[in-house]
Amino acid sequence: MKSKHILILLLALALLCAGGFWLIKNADSGTVAVIRVDGQLWDRIDLSQVQSGYEINIDTQYGHNTLLVEPGAISVIDADCPDHVCIKQGKLTGGGLSIICMPHRLVIQIGGSDIDA
Repeated sequence: MKSKHILILLLALALLCAGGFWLIKNADSGTVAVIRVDGQLWDRIDLSQVQSGYEINIDTQYGHNTLLVEPGAISVIDADCPDHVCIKQGKLTGGGLSIICMPHRLVIQIGGSDIDA
């Protein structure tokens, strides 16, 4: 009798884990890259619509960054900041992470799947 309860509990736990995995796997990771400088919106780019890679140069009073926009990804490929942490962060391909260049006050995030002003 006790082993039957344990079996039911294990089965319920397995179903719960499978459901959680499915929700995480199918969550909207976003395709819109939001670029901000000093907290102000610089640009929004729908990465799912990008057909071929191109570069964006951002020159402000804080410094220079060159971004590489590719189908489904965005990255910083050049910067005149002293530590180059923004370059080392690599490509953003999904939501939940950011590229930040503190000296240049640049933040790049990937959010939802719609572009709105």
